[in-house]
Amino acid sequence: MVYLDPPAWPHRGRLWSHLISDVSYAELHAFAEMLGSPRRAFDRDHYDVPADRFATAVWLGATVVPSREIARLLRDAGLRRPKHLNGRERPAHG
Repeated sequence: MVYLDPPAWPHRGRLWSHLISDVSYAELHAFAEMLGSPRRAFDRDHYDVPADRFATAVWLGATVVPSREIARLLRDAGLRRPKHLNGRERPAHG
């Protein structure tokens, strides 16, 4: 399943959401492609999605969850890639 938190993260004059999958990175990349998100929007274990694409992501099937749930869902799925591990150990998920 694909999840999205409400757009609340400011950066470069816009608000952003985090888009994740609790199944695989392959599912996440496929969903992001349908949404029109460029691969450069992928950051370790999630996509950064601008507020103007939020409604489209929900229409495509993303489930809205509170921001605090994003990291928990990733950890529970074994897909969390924290910054301090960046470049070291990587989960074997697609």
